Amino acid sequence: MKELIEFIATSLVDDPTQVRVSQENRGGKVYLKLKVAKEDMGRVIGRQGRVANAMRMLLNVSASRQGKQAYLDVEDPK
Repeated sequence: MKELIEFIATSLVDDPTQVRVSQENRGGKVYLKLKVAKEDMGRVIGRQGRVANAMRMLLNVSASRQGKQAYLDVEDPK
């Protein structure tokens, strides 16, 4: 699942070297945190969050096939 989000994010951004995805497993739940360069935040989130929601939907499909729940958080770069 982490690789899926990395692939999608690196395809969207101008600077793929700044894409960072961290994964944490708790029980049957997977929590992913996506960080990109500040200039690429708009590309990853999209208008009204459509791109981020599409990424979450794909993540949920992948997770449900494995019998898990997954959550994606797009974090502000600092």
